[in-house]
Amino acid sequence: MFAEPWQAQAFALAVKLSEAGWFSWQEWATTLAEELKSAAAEGHPDDGSHYYEHWLAALERLVRQKGLADAGSLAERKADWAEAYRATPHGKPVELAAGQRMRTRKRSD
Repeated sequence: MFAEPWQAQAFALAVKLSEAGWFSWQEWATTLAEELKSAAAEGHPDDGSHYYEHWLAALERLVRQKGLADAGSLAERKADWAEAYRATPHGKPVELAAGQRMRTRKRSD
């Protein structure tokens, strides 16, 4: 069902936020459908290989709309994960703290 661990995490996060009452499942489905439609209109129809990227875009959109995080916070968190991924030796688990340390070091240089 999930090709990458982040896909399962994004799925679980959407379910948990809905269960917590931040948005209804119908609202979620509508937002995801809008993301898929927008991608198709831009010439990127989903053949299934990018489904969870659209899932994540819909989740980020709802998180911003509901005031759970702003665009800057989301961008920082993405940068932290990207740095953590690059700093992690092959075969080892990626830890967010590694990315945060790398980004902090880069800012102080």
